[in-house]
Amino acid sequence: MPVTVLLVDDEPLVRAGLRAVLEAQPDIEVVGEAADGAAVIPLVRRLRPDVVAMDVRMPLMDGIEATRALLRTVGEPPKILVVTTFENDEYVYGALRAGADGFLLKRARPAEIVHAVRLVAEGESLLFPASVRRLAAEYGDGGDRAARAVLERARLTGREAEVLRLMARGLSNAEIAARLVVGTETVKSHVSAVLAKLGARDRTQAVITAYESGFVAPG
Repeated sequence: MPVTVLLVDDEPLVRAGLRAVLEAQPDIEVVGEAADGAAVIPLVRRLRPDVVAMDVRMPLMDGIEATRALLRTVGEPPKILVVTTFENDEYVYGALRAGADGFLLKRARPAEIVHAVRLVAEGESLLFPASVRRLAAEYGDGGDRAARAVLERARLTGREAEVLRLMARGLSNAEIAARLVVGTETVKSHVSAVLAKLGARDRTQAVITAYESGFVAPG
């Protein structure tokens, strides 16, 4: 089954470029387009895409609010990949905090665009971990009370805490398994436990909580 993608951007040329790059891949299918975040929810309900590639800045409803609305109202929501002009942008970090699974630069090379969509769809690695760390260092609050309370309530085991730290460094499940000398399925079980305890829908949100709470330093 191909990875299905919905493109949301107010610039037709950006949508056309992304469509051309993605549809050149045999395992990716663009199922729809929209020019503003306000159109996302009805399209997601009708098309059920695996991934929404969405501009962070749009005139009526930006990517942050569209992300919040989508996760709040749609059951089993798709993965959300924020598309942005600037990497070091407070809007990008706001979108990640709101629930986006990763971000993609508009100037990215075709191979990077394809890799980002596949990686977000798979959900077993953190997309651009170094960039997420930089964003957390500049815009995050390592003493965020809400995030700290979430982490305290989670009561992670020692091994789960170790897995969360490795997730924050961007290691995939296979890389974590090699580092801890355990099986990949064991790592998957630990990751699932971490997400459940933190109330995070994916590893990106778990890592954001780790940074916001001060559990992991972004440097």
